[in-house]
Formats: sequence, C-alpha cells, structure tokens
Amino acid sequence: MDSAEVSLIKGSKTVESARTSEAAGSDFLLLDVGQAPPGGRTDWLTARIRAAIADGTLPVGSRLPAGRVLAAELRVSRGLVTEVYQRLADAGQVEGRGRAGTVVVAAPLTAVPLTAAPAPPVPAGPPPPPPRGGAGLVDALRAAPCRIDLSPGVPDLAAFPRSAWLQAERRVLARLTPADFGYGNPQGTLALREAIVGWLARGRGIRADPGEVVVVAGVAQALGLLAQVLRAEGVRRIAVEDPGSLGARQQLEHGGMEILPVPVDAGGIDTAVLAAGRAQVALLTPAHQFPTGVVLDGERRRELLGWAAAGGVVIEDDYDAEHRYDRAPVPALRALLPDAVCYAGSVSKLLAPALRLGWLLVPPRMLDAVIEAKRYADLGNPVLAQLVLARLMESGELERHLRFVRRRHRARRDIMLRAIAAELPGARVHGAAAGLHLMVTFDGADFDDTALAAAALDLGVKAQPLSWHRLGQGPPGLVLGYAASPPGELEEGVAAFGTALRRLRAS
Repeated sequence: MDSAEVSLIKGSKTVESARTSEAAGSDFLLLDVGQAPPGGRTDWLTARIRAAIADGTLPVGSRLPAGRVLAAELRVSRGLVTEVYQRLADAGQVEGRGRAGTVVVAAPLTAVPLTAAPAPPVPAGPPPPPPRGGAGLVDALRAAPCRIDLSPGVPDLAAFPRSAWLQAERRVLARLTPADFGYGNPQGTLALREAIVGWLARGRGIRADPGEVVVVAGVAQALGLLAQVLRAEGVRRIAVEDPGSLGARQQLEHGGMEILPVPVDAGGIDTAVLAAGRAQVALLTPAHQFPTGVVLDGERRRELLGWAAAGGVVIEDDYDAEHRYDRAPVPALRALLPDAVCYAGSVSKLLAPALRLGWLLVPPRMLDAVIEAKRYADLGNPVLAQLVLARLMESGELERHLRFVRRRHRARRDIMLRAIAAELPGARVHGAAAGLHLMVTFDGADFDDTALAAAALDLGVKAQPLSWHRLGQGPPGLVLGYAASPPGELEEGVAAFGTALRRLRAS
C-alpha cells in the first residue's frame, strides 16, 4: 500500500487505510498546490495556466474551471483564483463570457511534431503455449445471482448523468445530417478525438493530436488490438504486474501472448526484475495499480522510462486515474515518453462500462497498423454515442460528473473501511487513496481465499478472491468494490464476509 496509508484501530481489530484528508490537487492540468513556493501561489498558478495556453495544452476556445471549483480543489481562496484569471485576462489570454465561463482566446504556439522511434528488436521462436485455464471465471462470477455485489471495477451506476446525456444527445441529433448516419471513420469521429485530446491535456498532462487517437470499445479492445499488432511485429512475450488484472492478462493471452509476471511492491512494479527479464513490452497500471492501489514512485518511473527509451514498449492502462481521494494527481507516462508508450483509457470507470467507449494512443510507428486492426475488428464504434460523449467532454458536464461521483465514492470507501475494521479481524487494507475498490489481505493466514469468496457467495454476497489476480505466491485476500453499492449494502456485504471467514476458520 502507498504512503497515504495509516492504521485504523477499533478495539483489537486493525486495518490499514489512507489518510482521510482531501488532497490539495486538481485534475485540471494536474495542478498540485504543494508545488507552489511559499507566498507565491498566485504567481505559480498564473504561470502554470499561461504555460498551458502557450504550448497548446489549453487551445483557443478551452474553458477554464469555474473559480470557486478550482479554488475548492486546490484548497486556496477564491480570491486567489479570481486574481489569477484577472491577470490572464489583462494579458489578453482569456476572456470572461458570463454564463459561458472564462475562455482561452490567445492563440497557442505550434506544437513540436513527435518523431517516430525505431521498432525494438523482437525474439524469434515457437509460438507461446496455450492460455492458462479459467478464462470464464470473471464471466461466471458476474452471472452468479446474489443480493449484494462487491465486484471491483464498477462505478456508481445509479449516478449515471441521464439528464445530461439526453440533453447532449438531443443537441447532437438536431445537428446531424442524413449522411452522418452512414458508416463512420474506423479511427473514431473527429469530434470525439478532438474532445479526448483536450480531456487528456487538462487531466493527464498528455499532449497529442486528434490524428493520434483511436477510439476503441474500452481498454479490453485496446489490449486485443495491441496484442494483434505486436504479434505481427514478432513480439511474443509481455511482462505484466503481479498481482495484476486477471481480465487484462486473459485478453493478452487470447491474443497469443506469453505472460511474464513481474512483482509489485510498495513502489509499484519491480523495474529491476523487468529489466532483467525477457520481455520487450510491459503492461502497467502506474497511476493506480490494480489491485494493490499503489502509485508507481518517482525512482521507478525514471527507471521504467529508461528501459522504454532503450527499446522497450510500455502499455499504460490508466486505470482509475481520475478517482483519487487522498493524493495529488500524477502525470501519465505517455506525457513523458510518447514514442515508447501505448496509452489506453476509457469512460467505463467514470460513466458506465455499458457505453464501451475508450481511447488508445500508440507510438507513431504503430498507428497505421492499429487503425487497420480496428477497421477489420468492427468498422468503428457507434457514431452517435461518440458524438454525445464529445459533447459532454466539451461542455464541462463530464468534469462536473467526475466531481460529483468522486464525493460519493469517497464516502462509500470510508463506510467500507469502517466495516472492515469491525468485521474482518486481522485484515490489512491496501489502495484506499484512490480507485473504486479496496484490496484486503490476511497476512499469515493459511486459508484459501477462493473458499472464502465461495462461502460469502452462499450468503448472497460476491467479490473476487485476490488469488485470481496473482500468478506468484502471497497471502490470501479479497478485492472488494465499493463504488456501485449503497452504504447499507456495503456494511451488510462486509459483515457477510466476516461471517464466512469465521465459519471457514472454524471448519
């Protein structure tokens, strides 16, 4: 677990949790007020926004966050933000437009074009062995009936912004011509790719051109396309985090890849083991590692980028990056080394998995092959949903929704932490500083966590055993999702696991 963890104690029952204080950071431009010099916050914030306008991260027409919103996220006075906006307005870079907000009006500088990196050497040899068993585990559990579902990876679906979606859909439909209902561009609509570029620039520090973005049906499809393209280049092995996502691992194995597990510790993936391995490609969740929740630390990031610059390729699954509660935002790896990082993200953890909408950015040398693979996979995502999502991104509705669900998710996380402290003696909690789930381990215990999950399912509560996501050895544990369940169900669900655990230990 990361450095944000502290001990929660209730009687003799101890768990580890994150700090409950709000992080003084904003998704907008990955601002972290802790970086401002003492007494120089106004100058610091002005310089950060001015630089973003100058380098094109905030292009003409971009809307700045409302002053009260940015002040609340940074935990500074509203007057400070007002002063910053006024300075920018006096310089002719932004303009207040009433209800339309504060808009960038200065022309950005032309971005420096990215250069393609040479293809890394790939090993020859026989095809990999067939995928490991258990490909239907997740689907089988998902289909199992239950009273309470604590499976990870699902946001608060009841909070889906139906009104905003319907309003955006009406506006989109009112502007469409008959020709717009034909086959679209397999790479994705230009409107959504432009909106994604702005979203990633503001929230993840990534500078890109719409022509570099490929719209995909979620990160799962992104991994499938990458496996196909990399295999055509001769790549046979991909390093993955251990523990790491079972679903992602299965996706790569289905694409014919041999999986090489690399241990994860408190600093993230062990880059020394990665460098000593036989893989030229590595799949990571560096912003919020699944399932441990750790953030790849600074030293490991530098070592990983050095490995990639020397010929490796990183697949960055930006898992849960926007759902942070007790830590400041960290930039995406793609922002630091675009020529060696394949970046994948989606709205599955922000809006709903059912939308099947995501994005993929790859090194320039891979772009044509990825677009071709996408074309032959499905001819492109449905156009109407793409245009509606673009509208939500451009109007600011998606940011408003993120702020809303972040508060709800945090409250539910705190409820689950208290329930674990009360119901699961000896449990240790990991990854509470961000995300939609908690990883719980029972250090020193010798029971089978799949048996614990099965016993809880008999009581009508489902969650995933940690061993599903691990290839190496480790203590038994659980991966418990909290975002999609109301408070009462969280308490009842954890209590059921407490009952199942007592029965398991008594047997």
